Amino acid sequence: MNPHRIPFIFLFVILNLFVTRCANAQSTQTASVTPTPSPTPAAKPAPAPKPIKLGKVTLSGSLRLRFESWDWFESSAAENNYNFGAATLRVALSQQLERFEWQLEAAAPVLLGLPDNAIAPAPQGQLGLGATYFAANGRRDGSVFIKQGFIRFKGLGGDKASSLKLGRFEFSDGGELIPGDASLATIKRDHISQRLIGPFGFTHVGRSFDGVHFSRNAKLGNFTFVGARPTEGVFQLRGWNQLDVDFYYGSFNKGFKTKTSESDVRLFALHYHDGRRVLKTDNRPQAIRATDKENIRVNTVGGHYVAVTKAGAGKADFLVWGAGQFGDWGKLSHRGGAVAVEAGYQMGGSNTADRIKPWLRAGYFRSTGDGDPNDGTHNTFFQVLPTPRPFARFPFFDMVNNEDSFVQLRLKPHAKIGLRTDVHYLRLSNSNDQWYLGGGAFQKNTFGYTGRPSNGQKTLGTLVDFSFDYAVTPTTALTFYIAGVSGGNVVERIYPNGKNSRFAYLELTKRF
Repeated sequence: MNPHRIPFIFLFVILNLFVTRCANAQSTQTASVTPTPSPTPAAKPAPAPKPIKLGKVTLSGSLRLRFESWDWFESSAAENNYNFGAATLRVALSQQLERFEWQLEAAAPVLLGLPDNAIAPAPQGQLGLGATYFAANGRRDGSVFIKQGFIRFKGLGGDKASSLKLGRFEFSDGGELIPGDASLATIKRDHISQRLIGPFGFTHVGRSFDGVHFSRNAKLGNFTFVGARPTEGVFQLRGWNQLDVDFYYGSFNKGFKTKTSESDVRLFALHYHDGRRVLKTDNRPQAIRATDKENIRVNTVGGHYVAVTKAGAGKADFLVWGAGQFGDWGKLSHRGGAVAVEAGYQMGGSNTADRIKPWLRAGYFRSTGDGDPNDGTHNTFFQVLPTPRPFARFPFFDMVNNEDSFVQLRLKPHAKIGLRTDVHYLRLSNSNDQWYLGGGAFQKNTFGYTGRPSNGQKTLGTLVDFSFDYAVTPTTALTFYIAGVSGGNVVERIYPNGKNSRFAYLELTKRF
């Protein structure tokens, strides 16, 4: 047996014996543990549903239904216009006691009507995520696997601020602390969290992590350490097995609050190792890449600062996030970096502003690209294992070799309704590098990122999108999303038959 693999069958046996032995321990108030929802939030955060009790154990879960419509950039070699559906059921059993808690959760994703002719020859490749699901699974359309299975010990060594989680769990970098200010919490959730490590909850399978998660919430701040391996999943329906990939993440996160403002600061360090020996995706010729079977070892250090403060009748906000990277990209040295700067203003003080709560934001992101595939150094910023969806709501780009200038408007005309529209102007940071797309390792034999040639061009395109979120009930949410892209010179060189693209979906989520 692989010494790095966590033997979950034995873990569950030990967990059950431990729970039986400690069942008479004094218990705290039991709370429902619900699965992580899609990164697209409901208009108003819904309260947890009333717990379903099976003796001293809590039953909870969710059912998500989504219909997706794709019209990828036009190809004469494959089907770029198609629809498909999907459903994801997650069911969890959990129990919280005084000294520990445990959770065991199963997931059952089903894919319906995937396109079987949506993969064109290179460089056009997979024409949207329907093609990606089909490439990963063929005609297989469903599975059942353990999504989470962990035990969390509280109050380690008498320190009530500390906890240790062992097993299979979900984790999002940047989500260590949730601010008290609702606006600040929204910015952290949608513009900070999951940039480098995330469960990729927008996909119908997602990913989990097998390992350890230590957290200490003290007056000084939050200290977090995670050492884990990702599971297969995301687009691959097999969610059982670990990948030969591991990461180690440590962070310090602290919040500050005054009478007129609230802010959040985080410093982090991340080490990533990929030992799968698969063909790497970068701007070197394929023949040269094929000879590079060396492991990837990338270190990332960085931090963020986010603040919200009263400004006149409304609120102003500011965000800065940055990261630098060094290490080994197979046979190459690796050096990269990325930075994001954003600001916004929530209007108030008038009847109209109080009624619809307009929130205007703008930002700029840039990551490094590689200008010379022959110089012995890989300079393309590596996004590791993120959830790309919050930062690329139409997933035809990611944060790799990317320059993104955007404007965003949020409205809340009703307590149950949230509206949002974004405009993004996208360019490649380096025209000698590639147009990258992906979200990290998700199966054994493919890298997790794909690359298309830039052909010496930089302009990727202009994206305009709109979303409508409706909290039907406290446990039921409806989301509609539609986006269109006018492709630039990079897209036009690869898809000469049509450089425009569209993506839309309708989603219903029910929690119990």
